[in-house]
Amino acid sequence: MAKRGQSNAAAASPRRTRATAPAAGASGDKAPRTARGERTLRKILTAALDEFGERGFSEASIVGITRRANVALGTFYTYFDSKEEVFQALVRDMSAQVRDHVAPALGGASDGLDRERRALAAFLRFAADHKQVYRIIDEAEFVDPQGFRTHYETTAARIAGRLGEAAERGELRDDESPLAHEVIAWALMGANVFLGLRFAVWEERDPDEVAAITSRLLRHGLAAR
Repeated sequence: MAKRGQSNAAAASPRRTRATAPAAGASGDKAPRTARGERTLRKILTAALDEFGERGFSEASIVGITRRANVALGTFYTYFDSKEEVFQALVRDMSAQVRDHVAPALGGASDGLDRERRALAAFLRFAADHKQVYRIIDEAEFVDPQGFRTHYETTAARIAGRLGEAAERGELRDDESPLAHEVIAWALMGANVFLGLRFAVWEERDPDEVAAITSRLLRHGLAAR
């Protein structure tokens, strides 16, 4: 997931698809210990996504988040100490949501490249429903640089792991060096990022069609046959 160049207008008018997965948010002694606490944390993170996505980090406020979440200011501080801390939690949460949204789509794939096609289509659907995530991740480069790096490193590692498993099954050639495997994973992730920006955020196109075209490129390259 990753993301550059989103317009403010695109960030301000996403489709409202609300996540229901457990929140990857508060940590340590502020982590919720009850189902009710988990639901409250999810409300705060969902509100933070809207607040940061629409206004950006600098203009966003804790009061704006609590108003959107319809919770008291004190409730916010039950889980977070600052605007920076909730932003960092949101970066982790959105990264986890991308992972959890893509994973179920991989079942039933015919081979490794079909798995990547399915992964891309699922990511495009997620990006179309959560357009704010592009702005969040972009700003994380400066607000939460470690979270920014971790997001991309873990995403690339998942792709590299899938490709390695496919190579072990004989579905992909396995004559590449360890560096080549890493380069290929980052290249695929980079392509997915900008395909999401162009065909899910700026203008929504059929995710299956976009993924199929990309898959043909991976299978056959650009050389004339």
